[in-house]
Amino acid sequence: MLNANSISDPSWRKALNETLESNTFKKLTAFLEDEYNTQTIYPPEKDVFTAFNLTPLDEVKVVILGQDPYHGPNQAHGLAFSVKSPCKPPPSLKNIFKELDINPTQGDLTSWAQQGVFLMNTVLTVRASQAHSHKNQGWEEFTDAVIHTLLKRSKPIIFVLWGAPAQKKKELIEAHHYILESPHPSPLSAYRGFFGCGHFQTINKILREKKEKEINWQLGDSLVQPSLFELT
Repeated sequence: MLNANSISDPSWRKALNETLESNTFKKLTAFLEDEYNTQTIYPPEKDVFTAFNLTPLDEVKVVILGQDPYHGPNQAHGLAFSVKSPCKPPPSLKNIFKELDINPTQGDLTSWAQQGVFLMNTVLTVRASQAHSHKNQGWEEFTDAVIHTLLKRSKPIIFVLWGAPAQKKKELIEAHHYILESPHPSPLSAYRGFFGCGHFQTINKILREKKEKEINWQLGDSLVQPSLFELT
């Protein structure tokens, strides 16, 4: 059963303690316990908080918000847009790689998370083959609390909001943080402004200006254009 101990990183667990002990979260976990016992749910329980366990609170540089997890088998593992190897990249992730001008054969974004890219969906679980099936069950309140926790940090964070569900969180984000917005990378919307948004270059430009280490976006088997990482 999901509980506070499901988050192994102590910085997140301490910061979110009040939220994890709230009645809203207890109702959510009761709902999820029944769902996991009676339905096929993604990601597996052990992976729901992967983003928190890979990216400690104080190391978050960039927040990329997704919608809800992939609802196909062996895909979701607790990082927004990421899939575990050897699963091939789904269409949205392929479009992210296209915008990056890289061509990896796998889609595990763990290396991004380990560099300070917090990959969180607005809803963290889903029924198999039923997109949005766990919305309005309490995850939205939880992820609001996560954003409020991030906003307490003194250093500005870069928030990347792709698509309407992520952009609904914009009203929570204070003005001194950076906000990058575009349509979702889904094939249904990527050509309406996601392609050409330049968000990955902009993130690294901001990090350079802040004297912080840039994100190496390429994955282990990527073919990458060097110019992407040499922008002025």
